[in-house]
Amino acid sequence: MKLLKFYQDRGLKIVKGEGQYVWDINGTKYLDMHAGHGVAFLGHRNKTVIEYLTKQLNQIVTLSPAFDTPIREEMIKELDRVKPDNLDNAFLLNSGSEAVELALKIVRKVTKRKKIIAFKNSFHGRTVGALSVTWNKKYREPFEPLLTPVEFLEYNNLDLLKQINEEVAGVIVEPIQGEGGVIPAKQEFMKSLREITQKTGSLLIIDEVQTGFGRTGKIWAYQHFGIQPDILTAGKAIGGGFPVSVVFLPEWISEALEEGDHGSTYGGNPLAAAAVTASCKVLVNENVPYQAEEKGRLFMKLLEEKLRDFKSVREIRGLGLMIGIDLRFNPSQAIKVIQDEKVLSLKAGISTIRFLPPYLITQADMEWASDAARKGISETESKRVTS
Repeated sequence: MKLLKFYQDRGLKIVKGEGQYVWDINGTKYLDMHAGHGVAFLGHRNKTVIEYLTKQLNQIVTLSPAFDTPIREEMIKELDRVKPDNLDNAFLLNSGSEAVELALKIVRKVTKRKKIIAFKNSFHGRTVGALSVTWNKKYREPFEPLLTPVEFLEYNNLDLLKQINEEVAGVIVEPIQGEGGVIPAKQEFMKSLREITQKTGSLLIIDEVQTGFGRTGKIWAYQHFGIQPDILTAGKAIGGGFPVSVVFLPEWISEALEEGDHGSTYGGNPLAAAAVTASCKVLVNENVPYQAEEKGRLFMKLLEEKLRDFKSVREIRGLGLMIGIDLRFNPSQAIKVIQDEKVLSLKAGISTIRFLPPYLITQADMEWASDAARKGISETESKRVTS
């Protein structure tokens, strides 16, 4: 028997993780700026998360959301300290895709409309509903027909927002497009989007599965724009490495939902609740968003200094510790060289190296990653010139 592989094999067998580092089977240490697509933002084996999971493992592991349990009660108190403003209701699921599925169902039920607006270069997941609002045709076309009607508008284009009208149930947007190339939204774009959705009665879903939980320098990336979502989806970092996602809703939307509208066998299981509880404690007690903001600013500056002489570097962009190096060529070879320098990174869009490091990174780590990026770009440039 063999496991199906839908991801390209990186050629490493990882056996251990601690903080911002992982080790392969040969004992070689790597700086992990891949972090499981950003999941390990609080660091591998965060001691608070491990403590809560271990304690819960010795109590009860499986329990339907139909039953109460003390860890869920504690989780609710901790989530209340970090939740998005005015979104006082939450439902726990297992993945970002599941959170998006629920959000799409909700906007259709609440508005009694069908049409969804998404954006070019967006990524929201690979299940049928989430895939329907994901831009990349490579992901979508083999599985069509999908959820309809869905229309894709150009990201950061204010003029096209006029196409949002009273037929639109909801608009789903990433405050920074991650998979699409680490592309931050513009202030005026997000403000205009909020204004027009309020005017048309369309619900605004902000997808913070990758951007949320402190990574961009604020607990939630939408807070950079001074707006308020109707629905927010979160995941990845919120479980401290444990698979869990959350949909946050205001009271008026939650009141429109009924028993049986959604469900999840594992959603909000005791282990997930323990992981979220611990992660919220770490986020607040360690002032993680502030650290991400400060370290992100330092890291961006360092990358700009180290890479400024490369003509192949179009732009270094991002917020906090969500950083992209946009190149004039496919970054795959550069990412391989970076890995050879014992730094793990990942691709975004068609031309971007993406760094999603844990908040624990040090200045020495940043130097390490910057030097690795420089070597990766330099070697790739040289091969392109000589080929």
